[in-house]
Amino acid sequence: MEYQPQLDHNHDHEYITVVDEEGNEVLYEILFTFESPDFNKSYVLIYPAGLAEEEDIELQAYSYVEADDGTTGALQAIETEEEWDMIDEVLNTFLADDDE
Repeated sequence: MEYQPQLDHNHDHEYITVVDEEGNEVLYEILFTFESPDFNKSYVLIYPAGLAEEEDIELQAYSYVEADDGTTGALQAIETEEEWDMIDEVLNTFLADDDE
C-alpha cells in the first residue's frame, strides 16, 4: 500500500492518506510511530480519521519505508507473531503512559 503523509496544521494531529488496492484514498490519523532496533524497522499505528470519541476505534499497525523525499512511502503488513507481540507491548506502554 502506498501512503502520503499529510500534516494538519490546525490541530496537533498528523494524518496520512492511504491508497488501497482499488486506488481509493482513505484518510487516517496517526496515533504514533516508533522504531524497533530488534526488527530494524519503523512502525506506524493508525486509525480512520473523523471518528467520534465515543466510537470504538480499530487500530491498524504497519511497518513503513519512507521515500527519500519524505513525502511518500510504502506501508507493509506485519509479518510475524514476534512483531505483533512487540507492537502490542509498545501500544500497552503508550496507553499506560497516556493514562498518567
